Amino acid sequence: MYKHVFFDLDHTLWDFERNSRDTMWQLYRRFDLATYGIKDFDAFYEVYSGHNERLWARFRKGFIKREELRWKRMWHTLLDFKIGNTRIANELSSAYLEILPTQKFLVADAQEVVAYCAEKYTLHIITNGFETTQKQKLYNCGLSAYFKHIITSEKSNSIKPQREIFQFAQSNAGAADGECIMIGDALDIDILGAMNAGWDSIYYNPGKIPHTQRPTHEIDALKALLHIL
Repeated sequence: MYKHVFFDLDHTLWDFERNSRDTMWQLYRRFDLATYGIKDFDAFYEVYSGHNERLWARFRKGFIKREELRWKRMWHTLLDFKIGNTRIANELSSAYLEILPTQKFLVADAQEVVAYCAEKYTLHIITNGFETTQKQKLYNCGLSAYFKHIITSEKSNSIKPQREIFQFAQSNAGAADGECIMIGDALDIDILGAMNAGWDSIYYNPGKIPHTQRPTHEIDALKALLHIL
């Protein structure tokens, strides 16, 4: 029934948590943040992750711009450690965006599943991540050749879960109604967005988080897609 399969990237195929943590560890050492009083890397990364999630939520709601998100997540993290240095915040932001897309860790079975799906369907990515960064991630982890279109919020001038980004993606793919299915890990972003656009959806829920929504399918491991698609 489907002709076009759309994947989310971060946390669905590309292991964002592992790759981001490794990137932050490299920054911690490169900038010698221990000399600024940040003695505990785990605490540093936990604080950063909290600010990153909070600012991404504000970005998705249109309250802040991309550039503000990029540097303020570092700025607020440093402030929590009593470091009021905008220069370091901006340098950390630039270095993070330089290193992050070079990381290559994938979610378990992602390579096998994508290769399998590519033999049967036309594959695409829909992501809220930054255009250049997301393309670099796919290239460096060896997945870019499998995907025909990479739809980002920058390219579509909209953002998941807005209906418009899914409509833009469907139009770019040349897909008819009923031919698209979305796979993602974020219930309120990937799945509800797809459902609002009239698409079928597969909720990748490895943590088996309870909810009351009704995606078309729900899986807790990517390999389960081999039995659905």
